[in-house]
Amino acid sequence: MTDIDEPALALARKVLDAQPFSRLLGATVTAFGDGGATLELAIREDLRQQNGFVHGGVLSYAADNAITFAAGTVLGPAVLTAGYSIDYVRPAADGTLRARADVLHAGRRQAVVRCELLTVDADGVETLCALAQGTVRSANP
Repeated sequence: MTDIDEPALALARKVLDAQPFSRLLGATVTAFGDGGATLELAIREDLRQQNGFVHGGVLSYAADNAITFAAGTVLGPAVLTAGYSIDYVRPAADGTLRARADVLHAGRRQAVVRCELLTVDADGVETLCALAQGTVRSANP
């Protein structure tokens, strides 16, 4: 993603805000367009599991939404996740959770998307927490 398309980003934010669960988590779209999307959310105490790390379900949510939003930049807004896998590489602890997704391949009705899940500290340093890959399909026949 090179240039920011402000109208497209505003629309993506509106779509995300229409999801009650996304509002509950406090997620926001920070980049959208050109086959990519980035979703971020502040790591809070109520998003942690019993060992103090961000719950895997929160990372999974972020991957799923970032993957689907990225695919939407090439397939259009009516898309659905067909499936995805996620590999956790290290616990997410503090800062901001960033899910950065990029389309690897897209056809007319389907896209394959890769997503990096990172924590970002106060200095902007990113630490990889998980990797996900998914398939997204157009909901239109």
